[in-house]
Amino acid sequence: MIKYPGLVYFSSIFLFVSSPAGRSAQAPHDFGKWEKEISAFEQTDRTNPPPKGAQLFIGSSTIKLWKTLAKDFPNRRVINRGFGGSEIVDSTYFAERVIFPYQPAKIFLRAGGNDLWAGKSVEQVFADFKEFVSKIQAKLPETEIVFISLSPSIARWRQADKEKAVNDLVEKFARSSPHVRFIDAWSVPLDSDGTPRPELFLPDKLHFNAEGYQLLTARVRAYARELQDDRLLR
Repeated sequence: MIKYPGLVYFSSIFLFVSSPAGRSAQAPHDFGKWEKEISAFEQTDRTNPPPKGAQLFIGSSTIKLWKTLAKDFPNRRVINRGFGGSEIVDSTYFAERVIFPYQPAKIFLRAGGNDLWAGKSVEQVFADFKEFVSKIQAKLPETEIVFISLSPSIARWRQADKEKAVNDLVEKFARSSPHVRFIDAWSVPLDSDGTPRPELFLPDKLHFNAEGYQLLTARVRAYARELQDDRLLR
């Protein structure tokens, strides 16, 4: 277990009973709660249709709050379809409405942390990712799926080990799967002793602030350079 200075650790029984994960582990997944947000995307698409073959960023709040995405990748066609609080299964479920119509050349997915927080196991989250890949590849076999790895936060530090385990499984899967890539963003918010840097987070200690997003952007750019793919760098 990773330790974080200043945090008090209680018994595993207490954590299970009192944490959001323990309370909601058996709750059925509610896709309907995203209907308003997904409908808003569709309305935007009707009035201002996104280009085909763009770079689609989708997932939870890290994507939704990435307000500088277009500026961070200038002269590139990028689409932001993040919806905060979502899990991997939500992006899979709504693919017909907020992925397939765009026929994206690349899909950058950042999700999984909420899944763990809701009580899913590492293995369940990994299975959900593989289902996402399977659905996308059945319809868009040439589209590259890029998983932007989970990175730890102060607010959810107690699940950092599980987040790292999800990353490890996805990274191994990507190495042997065509058109699936992995960006290691684990260390983006960490200092030299391996703990999250408070100055990179909003006051909620969960989401990146502007400085945190600058570092995340640099990591995505580094990935593009490793592939000698300048399409995200122009």
